[in-house]
Amino acid sequence: MFATLIKIRLHLQRNFCFLLQPYQIMTSVNLEAIFQSKIDDEVKIEPKDWMPDAYRKTLIRQISQHAHSEIVGMLPEGNWITRAPSLRRKLILLAKVQDEAGHGLYLYSAAETLGADRDELVQQLLTGKAKYSSIFNYPTLNWADIGAIGWLVDGAAITNQVMLTRTSYGPYARAMVRICKEESFHQRQGYELMMAMSFGSPEQKAMAQDALNRWWWPALMMFGPHDSESTHSDQASKWKIKRKSNDELRQNFVDVTVPQAEYLGLTVPDPDLRWNEERGHYDFGKINWDEFWNVVKGNGPCNRQRIQARTKAYEDGAWVREAAMAHAEKKEQRKLQPEAAVKAA
Repeated sequence: MFATLIKIRLHLQRNFCFLLQPYQIMTSVNLEAIFQSKIDDEVKIEPKDWMPDAYRKTLIRQISQHAHSEIVGMLPEGNWITRAPSLRRKLILLAKVQDEAGHGLYLYSAAETLGADRDELVQQLLTGKAKYSSIFNYPTLNWADIGAIGWLVDGAAITNQVMLTRTSYGPYARAMVRICKEESFHQRQGYELMMAMSFGSPEQKAMAQDALNRWWWPALMMFGPHDSESTHSDQASKWKIKRKSNDELRQNFVDVTVPQAEYLGLTVPDPDLRWNEERGHYDFGKINWDEFWNVVKGNGPCNRQRIQARTKAYEDGAWVREAAMAHAEKKEQRKLQPEAAVKAA
């Protein structure tokens, strides 16, 4: 019997040493190579999986920026809830703003699976350390702007976010599936509003054209700088966090949106815009990157206003967070009391 056990042990040592000496083996294996092979094989990375610190940090930065953008993005539209021209429009806008809050919740939760602290992420937003989409630093000047945001801003978001449903990090990809479904509704309601304005009175169509004039170029800036100037694109593409480059996504958006503008009878504010038969795409003019970087650095029309509004909301909501924590603690205590009574008995 003893001899048999010795033979089994020697067999395991020779053929299954990874079971007996996991630490020794794992220190000799290139974990990053294993990680990259999973990425290359389209295997989703999950929270408990090993991942490089740079991958984790990149995801936290991107997901938190996305969450901040959803939360700050409520402000330009929320400004018009009390001034909507009909009850129907008010209900649609209320539902949309509520959806954006939910998107922020999903994304902050996804960031927490990477070890990020939600309160710390919010503080980074309020102190200006963290960024959010630059387009939300532009004002909504008339009701047609609500339609333009739904059509152009949410349209650009969908173009970018559909690929994120296949991003390599599992919790982020799954959150994006639901977000994209809701963003699709937002884009449709925005275009429907623009249709009503464009096919309405001359004054309404002029408002729609004015909104397109002001939101077109900021919408193109949403995809970020040119690929040659994007500091994170190459690595994000290797890790399949991103599936397409900034310029590819921007071109896709232009190709889809220009025919929609033509149907509305509106003119895209770009004298260089024309169909290129050879490329099979629209050529379009140069983006004002000086304006883009100026807004990103905090000098846009509404940067300070947006952060002040979020700071006030955070401070005014302190009692809600405190009450929720107190309720959770009491609930946990009540749960423990019967267990303590049973043990005492």
